[in-house]
Amino acid sequence: MPELSPRRRMLVLAICCMSLLIVSLDNTVLNVALPSMQRDLHATTSGLQWTIDAYTLVLASLLMLAGSTADRIGRKRVFMAGLVVFTIGSVLCSLAPSLSLLVVFRMVQAIGGSMLNPVAMSIITNTFTDARERARAIGVWGAVVGISMALGPLVGGLLVQSVSWRAIFWINLPIGLAALLLTLRFVPESRAPKGRRPDPVGQVLVIALFGALTYGIIQAPDSGLASVAPYFVIAVAALGALLWYEPRRDEPLIDLRFFRSAPFSGATVIAISAFAALGGFLFMSTLYLQNVRGLDALHAGLWMLPMAAPTFLCAPLSGRLVGTRGPRLPLLIAGTAMTVSGLMFALFEAETSDSTLFIGYVLFGIGFGFVNAPITNTAVSGMPRAQAGVAAAVASTSRQLGQTLGVAVIGAVLAAGIGSSSYRGTFVDAARPGWWILTVCGLAVLTLGLLTSGRWARRTAEHAAERLETAEIRQAVGATSRS
Repeated sequence: MPELSPRRRMLVLAICCMSLLIVSLDNTVLNVALPSMQRDLHATTSGLQWTIDAYTLVLASLLMLAGSTADRIGRKRVFMAGLVVFTIGSVLCSLAPSLSLLVVFRMVQAIGGSMLNPVAMSIITNTFTDARERARAIGVWGAVVGISMALGPLVGGLLVQSVSWRAIFWINLPIGLAALLLTLRFVPESRAPKGRRPDPVGQVLVIALFGALTYGIIQAPDSGLASVAPYFVIAVAALGALLWYEPRRDEPLIDLRFFRSAPFSGATVIAISAFAALGGFLFMSTLYLQNVRGLDALHAGLWMLPMAAPTFLCAPLSGRLVGTRGPRLPLLIAGTAMTVSGLMFALFEAETSDSTLFIGYVLFGIGFGFVNAPITNTAVSGMPRAQAGVAAAVASTSRQLGQTLGVAVIGAVLAAGIGSSSYRGTFVDAARPGWWILTVCGLAVLTLGLLTSGRWARRTAEHAAERLETAEIRQAVGATSRS
């Protein structure tokens, strides 16, 4: 990629952030619309889970493929294709006549979304080559998540209240089209010096692992453990096959050598934990505010602002801290805030009081606002730039997998606790195990943030990067000698 002027670099960052905005906004807007969808499409709790998890599951399954494909054939080309598919999927979702077709069209959206975030992060990584400048850019990137969380509940509530839940998908159209035209005009093409070959076997195994695991968790409360046990067996078998098959390939879909870096491994598990907490938090909160408290979509969206505003304010601060002091402090703040928030709901039933509900939301927003920048920066900064797309895709996959598991596990726990009873009478007790799960996720962020951000961890990252670069040189020499 040619060296760009500072103004052009900021324009590229803005265009990439537009893609993140529509993907993130889509998720936060959708959560506010869930009760309206439930009434209109006669959906069960598991049906609502699938409207979220069908999207995040496909996204998680294809992100690494999209990242490696973009490194091989061109990041701008794949990014533009993603914008087109995502926009078309949004139109189809707004027209869906049934829950089953809505789930299918959400999967179409996800195919496009898989070509956006990891590819955009790869473009940013290759545009901002200075470490501090890159950290600030990633802080801006994280702030966009906060913007989507701040705008999503309000915009979603307003659209659901004044039009219908179908209108929430319309907002993707102007942003998607604008991003497409700006990308065509201003984003330069770039690719890795040596493209990675496709790994169809690894891709099928990833889909089998994520799909079987998610299906088993979501359907367990309705079908029983005996009925879904085969899906868990498939998931375990797919995981074992991945661990056996991938190290034997020269260019695997998932390069397990990345995980020799303690910061990279820690960032992966932290991303899964933090986004599992986010997925479960949003799922339970929107059902509580509308189905238990009886708020309409707009007022439920307003109640989400105490969580969304701190996320928006803390994300750029986190990016600056990562650039000046490293990832440890933001991760410790994030883990502490998320843990205390979960404990407030689990121990003190924070949702039963306006003041404790407000404090619980603020604490979770602070925690989530600080967690994004260190995850992204740690995942991509220690890796060779030629593999930036793959490294960013693993980080993005971890986020989506975490959100998928959070909605699946916490939704299943909630559904099992409520059973055939009404939400109003049983929600607080049924949700308590879910809040404990969120507390454990916060503790995981805190503990791993402490363990994987010290000197020992940095040395493992340096050794892993050296091994990866050495392996790339050997492959290049071998390919030259064979030709």
